[in-house]
Amino acid sequence: MRTFIYADKFFLSSGVKNAGYLEITDGLFGVYSQELPDGEAKVIDQSGKWIAPGLVDTHIHGYMNHDVMDNDAEGIKVMSEGLLSCGVTSFLPTTLTSSKERLKDVAETIGKMYQEAPGAKIKGIYFEGPFFTEEHKGAQNPSYFGDPDLNTFHEWQEASGGLIKKIALAPERHGVEDFVKQVTDEGVVVSLGHSNATIDEAQKAVEAGASVFVHAYNGMRGLNHREPGMVGALLSLEHVFSELICDGHHVHPNAAEILMEKAGHDHVALITDCMMAGGMPDGNYNLGEFPVVVAEGTARLESGNLAGSILRLKEAIKNVVDWGIATPEQAVMMASLVPAISCKIDDSCGKIAQGRDADFIVLNPDMSLEATYLDGVERYHA
Repeated sequence: MRTFIYADKFFLSSGVKNAGYLEITDGLFGVYSQELPDGEAKVIDQSGKWIAPGLVDTHIHGYMNHDVMDNDAEGIKVMSEGLLSCGVTSFLPTTLTSSKERLKDVAETIGKMYQEAPGAKIKGIYFEGPFFTEEHKGAQNPSYFGDPDLNTFHEWQEASGGLIKKIALAPERHGVEDFVKQVTDEGVVVSLGHSNATIDEAQKAVEAGASVFVHAYNGMRGLNHREPGMVGALLSLEHVFSELICDGHHVHPNAAEILMEKAGHDHVALITDCMMAGGMPDGNYNLGEFPVVVAEGTARLESGNLAGSILRLKEAIKNVVDWGIATPEQAVMMASLVPAISCKIDDSCGKIAQGRDADFIVLNPDMSLEATYLDGVERYHA
């Protein structure tokens, strides 16, 4: 018997379609049609709801009291399961700056277990660092900072089984251009952040192949009228993507709107930068090697500086619509297709298309999450 989802609206890769039926066969998307095709069929009725692709979180350190840097396969499985309640069906477990040995061990652990993730699917690994500079270190440990090194990166990549999809660095480090050219030739996305670089230094890295800016505005030299810096680079350079944390704490809604207007919604990737306290009550936690206090919607170091977030991606898409800076279609795109494209994983996630895994979410018209489906099966219901 054929199965169809009925809903009031569908966010398809070709655009938004109104009320109709989307076929699901053997856990894969079929064809959308306005009328129910002839023949016996099972219809899952989502009247009054909207169907959107499963969200893709390409920058997330932890969730449900587990951190990627714990190097615990079972903890990452808990993260994977928990992320379904956030509307996330695909993600990149994200590391923090640490020792060469620890990062190699974490890469190896994820490389061995990623196919066992029971919930949101692991589409690769994001190495955030360790090739940063101290001026904008954030919650990264500067004792491990250094210049990019290809041999070291290849050790990590080999340990991961080729799973590292993205690595972040500061453009002003020595040897950046050669490193960027080589790893991008190898299919790895390079992102720029935790940096005091000038706009010229950032532009050289982009010309070498870097294509993403890490959590826009945060952890980088700000915009100055005489030295536009990293923020000036992400606002003015073409063909680059910017990660953006829309929790209302990291970036003011007006600043988020400026980025979306300048870069285009199709070049802004909503991310969470969520740490282990995501989905947990207020209290004391750790981000990597640093103690963090979670209270009033933020995660902060003892210094008071922000340390990742406790944002859930389902909240980010609702926020940008509620703030009036994105339409529902744009919000969904910025949290699904755009992050997938920016990390070159859009061949397997980020959109509803015939033959793809039927990973999708059910939204209410107020943008709140109603349900999450994985391979055509409902796995979370609000």
